[in-house]
Amino acid sequence: MKIIFMGTPDFAVPSLRRIASDPEIEIAAVVTQPDRERGRGQKVQFSAVKKTALDLELPVLQSDNVNKEAFLDKLRAFQVDFVVVVAFGQKLSEELLDLPKEGCINLHASLLPEYRGSSPIHRAIIDGRKITGNTTMYMGPGWDDGDIIYQQEIKIKRDDTVGDLHDRLAEEGSELLIKTLKDIKKGTAPRISQDEDKATFAYKIDKSLGEIDWSNSAEDIYNLVRGVNPWPGAYTHLKGDRIKIWQVEISDQQSDKEAGLILKADNNKILVQSGEGVIAIKKLQPAGAKKLSVSDFLNGYDLEPGQKFR
Repeated sequence: MKIIFMGTPDFAVPSLRRIASDPEIEIAAVVTQPDRERGRGQKVQFSAVKKTALDLELPVLQSDNVNKEAFLDKLRAFQVDFVVVVAFGQKLSEELLDLPKEGCINLHASLLPEYRGSSPIHRAIIDGRKITGNTTMYMGPGWDDGDIIYQQEIKIKRDDTVGDLHDRLAEEGSELLIKTLKDIKKGTAPRISQDEDKATFAYKIDKSLGEIDWSNSAEDIYNLVRGVNPWPGAYTHLKGDRIKIWQVEISDQQSDKEAGLILKADNNKILVQSGEGVIAIKKLQPAGAKKLSVSDFLNGYDLEPGQKFR
């Protein structure tokens, strides 16, 4: 079979590599977002998918709007069976959806109709879920509302960060995608409409999501810290300084002090009162510094019980 692959970030890379390794599949072209200026030096950088495609010696196409007629003409010329979309980042027009013979197939990192949108992995951890998964679907005109083909459940481990879960979903999803394409081609793949009444949404996130509200429960704070690691990162403030919090545990210590109050600071952990329960901070990062253990942090930062995170 012949496909066009559309994707941009790291999540799409395992799928691209897995498809490229399959002798039954020909990748006619890889479509990804335009190169962007990133980082402090604002250097132009390729997307993760473009880097991988070039390593695999696959043809790469880029456009800030894949729905323009001139770009659609380029895609039509390939006469593909499928357009495969994994975390691409642009909405596809009906003209593009109708372009491949067998349809546009999407891999989405949730058990749809749960967590439609751009941040399903973050939200699953922040919400304290124990199970998430991947869905392959026929793409429709809306956001992640197309007919479901296959789903696979993935357990969320107690200490998973969003980075850990992201990588596991990406790898497992690549195999689900291969099965999907081959079964559609054989005529054995199911097609199941989504239940709109059960739809939930995981909208695009920004850095503000990582701000810790110490009036929340210790469980909620624990999930937030995991759910924004490595991006955008959890943070709080102490004496006007912004401090990122990278690793915490829920302490078995009992206290009814004011939320945000530092109860103890020693070489192993910083105990902080939450709205319900106590959080033990294990790894943190002052502004302009690297990530530090509590021991290293306390060597250079005057922290005492009675001070308060805000």
